[in-house]
Amino acid sequence: MRNFANFCLDNGGIIKPLIIPAQSTNGTGLFNPTIYVDGDKILVNIRHCQYTLYHSELQNYEHHWGPLLYLNPENDVTLRTTNFFCNITEDLDIEKIFKVDTSEHDVEPIWTFIGLEDARIIKWHGKLYLSGVRRDTTTDGQGRMELSELMFGEDFVKEVSRHRIPAPNGDDSYCEKNWMPIIDQPFHYVKWSNPVEVVKYDMNEKTCETVALKDFDQTLGYALRGGSQVIPYKDGYLALHHVTDLFFSDAGRKNATYRHQFTHWDKDWNVIKRSRVFDFMDGHIEFSCGMAKHNNDYLITFGFQDNAAYIAKISDSALEEFINE
Repeated sequence: MRNFANFCLDNGGIIKPLIIPAQSTNGTGLFNPTIYVDGDKILVNIRHCQYTLYHSELQNYEHHWGPLLYLNPENDVTLRTTNFFCNITEDLDIEKIFKVDTSEHDVEPIWTFIGLEDARIIKWHGKLYLSGVRRDTTTDGQGRMELSELMFGEDFVKEVSRHRIPAPNGDDSYCEKNWMPIIDQPFHYVKWSNPVEVVKYDMNEKTCETVALKDFDQTLGYALRGGSQVIPYKDGYLALHHVTDLFFSDAGRKNATYRHQFTHWDKDWNVIKRSRVFDFMDGHIEFSCGMAKHNNDYLITFGFQDNAAYIAKISDSALEEFINE
């Protein structure tokens, strides 16, 4: 069947790359963008890492380390994430770019993956946040969810507060990442997608509790993981998940393909409909961190091969057709 990009274009939609000038990135990886529509503004955050990912798609030219190889022009053994906050036009072109200043809250890293990864933009109680995972404050690199409040000036975007979100049961043994913020429920996340677990973070008490938990869907046959924000949709909610297919290369090394699936829930988190599992553009590594309603269209952002960032625009009716086909 058609991938999402082809379906989108065949139905009058748009697919565009999100490009930041190379002088700001040294020409290295831009990927996993997120999006939020704030009134008449379309806001995008793009993750940048100081590497280029080499990926042997067909395993024909596999490096001795495996099918994936992180190429760093500075020979830096760390993987450093910075975030670029952008305003984009109605035509989906970037018009303003700001590197998010996190200097007031940064600490000396104790792990090699540094910075806020795969952030989602969210606005709760009139404040804009980036919500994502951080690994550089744990000795074993276990991911921890964080919420960063942003302040905006004429020529800057700055992190003004940083909140570590604990696991709801207080168990820090598990890597926490890809929680999906619920747009119209402040400080609520879909933590797990199957079974659906909704949690609420209390910023004052620094606690997190489970507020909804559904039964595990035995018929699904694969794990659903977090992706976009959770947005209001028709009579309930819509989210875009990722599905990871693990496999071994011809050389016996572990690899994975990232695919996606929409889920439409009712207000009580019962599944109304799931789309088929799909690719955006038939890459092995594709990852969506953002979805937003804009007029009569939906805007969806995704990364491709950890090297490129894209935005898709699809009409309400076309998206409904895709979900139901």
